[in-house]
Amino acid sequence: MGKNKFDARSISIIGLLMGLDIVLTRFVAIETPIVRIGFGFLPVAIIAMLYGPWIAGVAAAMTDFMGIMLFPKAALYFPGFTLSAFLGGVIYGLILYKKPKTLKRVIIAVLLTTVLINLGLNTLWIKIILDKAIYIIFPARVVQNLVLAPINCLLLYGVLQNKALRKATRIE
Repeated sequence: MGKNKFDARSISIIGLLMGLDIVLTRFVAIETPIVRIGFGFLPVAIIAMLYGPWIAGVAAAMTDFMGIMLFPKAALYFPGFTLSAFLGGVIYGLILYKKPKTLKRVIIAVLLTTVLINLGLNTLWIKIILDKAIYIIFPARVVQNLVLAPINCLLLYGVLQNKALRKATRIE
């Protein structure tokens, strides 16, 4: 993307992707009896791929905070989830930024995010908020993430292989 990451074009792209993240997280999802399939991770992964781990982490944290402030009825603010969002962006950036966008890298990024963030930190935050024992929460979260991880891998890989996105962002 060039040496200056904070030109008007870059800031506009990051802002648009952050807005898309809020919309996809809050309003667009496929509900099934087993799992809720969301698409909010895709804009964060694209920001990470284009601008690196730290910008993606900050953008994800800001998006989490703004989403809660804009739509407070959906959930209450808890700073642990903002930390999780930041770390998720960092993970995607460390694995996808300035590196080949292979299926193997996508799988690694999604698995690390699933295990460390979704099953690790987010389960801890839910335990703190709901004051429930981990052994009650964890099995359902494992099943949910076992279903979601392959779907997230396919979605992210499909997006990263999109020719229009690759041409517009000049990624390898």
